[in-house]
Amino acid sequence: MESVFDDLIRFQKKRLLVCAQRIVPGIIEDDLLQPNDFPNLELHPHFRYEEGVLEGLLTARMAYLSLAQSS
Repeated sequence: MESVFDDLIRFQKKRLLVCAQRIVPGIIEDDLLQPNDFPNLELHPHFRYEEGVLEGLLTARMAYLSLAQSS
């Protein structure tokens, strides 16, 4: 199950980067760690949605790992 989360997260990170590059050409993956440095990203609803999906996947993975370790 952990590999499923890893695959989903990897896919979503790529999707988020592609979305960001449509809005801010030339942006790189490291720039996504501080999207508030780019006003066009900060205020873009599609980017924020994709970012939220990634955060949800990361949270779900963390919860799964926590439960798996306690079992």
